[in-house]
Amino acid sequence: MTLIAYGINHATAPIEVREKVSFGNDIVSEALHELKHQNGVHEAAILSTCNRTEIYCSVDQQDSHNPIAWLHNFHGMKQDLLRPFLYKHPDQNAVRHMLRVASGLDSMVLGETQVLGQLKQAYQSAISAGSIGHQLNRLFQHSFHVAKEVRSNTAIGNHPVSVAYAAVRLAQQIFGDLKGQTALLIGAGETIELAAKHLYENGLTRMIIANRTLERSQRLANEYSVYAIQIGDIPKHLAEADIVISSTASQLPILGKGAVESAIKARKHKPMFMVDIAVPRDIEVEVGDMDDVYLYSVDDLKNMVQENLKNRQAAAIQAEKIIDTQAQEFMDWLHSLDAVSTIRALRGQAEQIQEDVIQRGLTKLRNGADPETILIETARSLTNKLMHVPSSRLRNASTQNRDDLLQAAEELYNLKQSSIPEDKEQ
Repeated sequence: MTLIAYGINHATAPIEVREKVSFGNDIVSEALHELKHQNGVHEAAILSTCNRTEIYCSVDQQDSHNPIAWLHNFHGMKQDLLRPFLYKHPDQNAVRHMLRVASGLDSMVLGETQVLGQLKQAYQSAISAGSIGHQLNRLFQHSFHVAKEVRSNTAIGNHPVSVAYAAVRLAQQIFGDLKGQTALLIGAGETIELAAKHLYENGLTRMIIANRTLERSQRLANEYSVYAIQIGDIPKHLAEADIVISSTASQLPILGKGAVESAIKARKHKPMFMVDIAVPRDIEVEVGDMDDVYLYSVDDLKNMVQENLKNRQAAAIQAEKIIDTQAQEFMDWLHSLDAVSTIRALRGQAEQIQEDVIQRGLTKLRNGADPETILIETARSLTNKLMHVPSSRLRNASTQNRDDLLQAAEELYNLKQSSIPEDKEQ
């Protein structure tokens, strides 16, 4: 059998291709059952996100193309349509690929952690579908362990590389603990949604979300249990905000110097941290000249993101070394499975010889033979029978100049030529 990982991702395929082979939660179970019954497929798991669709399989080597053909068929696609976008990793490369995915090294945002949760969900789905066995179970568990090791032993997760996260980390540097702060988020797009998520995850639960329409901001308000207002109501609540993050598509500033001056006065000059992510700007530039206001633009944050991305890339070099080591460790375990059947056969043969010799000895004892004599005969007989086939094979190996087999026997039995007695077996 061989392990394979194959699929497409954000780096190899555009979104119009990725969406054609995605697996929603409602069809994953059906897909796994179908894939598991393809010729030569023993185990299977599917990871499907907005950025990737990947399938992990344990298959008979000669049938390794079957799961790829199945992917086309399942989605009703012409054969080989995915060929220009598809990657396929066998054995150790498959292991290494999964470890890189779990650790965030294969993500669009280097070092992000969301994909690890998605990989864990893929694992649970495969367990529920009964499509996962000994090898893939061990591989998934190993990938979770390695992701934790990478996160613990490198700085890959220490540096924010999204503008929204950079804004939140900057707020942490200014305020320290965010739990007692209030945030005003202006807009309801992806950046504001990410900012709300990061603020919430860092303990800030008092948020006001302002948008032109309550319907859009209400969705975020419901998700994070915060208060939704219309943009026109911002002046009524601005003084409450310790943190203001704004990202709208407005062509004119939403917050002017006068409104901020009134808010600072009402706050009794308690400092206010403001981040203007919008282009064009939502907050008048003059606001940054005010005392007690810390105003940052999207360019300020982008510089931070670029610097942090460099730091993550340096940490990724360390992470790759960990993954190389751990991929080899998994392959060593996988290769050890090849010896299991041989060991079982060897032990079974030895136990059968043992049983035959013991039964003959017991028969002689029942017939009145001397126990000491029977004990000696039994031991010699057992030794001769155990050594007969290996000795014969080694003699043949010697006449055929098979030094490799002779050396293997010496290593296997920990022999030294000088200590080997002359073989008296006939």
